[in-house]
Amino acid sequence: MKNEKTCLECGETLVGRADKKFCDDQCRSNYNNKANSDVTAEVRNINNILRKNRRILESVIGADGKVKISKQKLSDKGFNFKYHTHQHQTLKGSVYKLCYDYGYLPIENDLIYVIKWGNFTPQQDGK
Repeated sequence: MKNEKTCLECGETLVGRADKKFCDDQCRSNYNNKANSDVTAEVRNINNILRKNRRILESVIGADGKVKISKQKLSDKGFNFKYHTHQHQTLKGSVYKLCYDYGYLPIENDLIYVIKWGNFTPQQDGK
């Protein structure tokens, strides 16, 4: 007597390949979505914060691609300083934090120097 395999999602009897786990693409998709929903939600929340941070930096930047702004003004707009996509350390030791293609650097008197990363590099920005 053969052991009948059933779909991991709906429990239907499987017909076909011996290593088949799902009866169709919909069941496979539903099963994987349920299995990954907790991780997916966390990643989605972090990506939303990063995109918001980028939009805020983009909205404050000057026509010349750089600006000095107070940390408080960025915070008031909803900028979350805990999240950035990557960072870059200059030869002089300054560490720019980046949200995708916008970089920022804390400078004197609680000011933040913001640049559009493709337009300037830290060696030529002359802040």
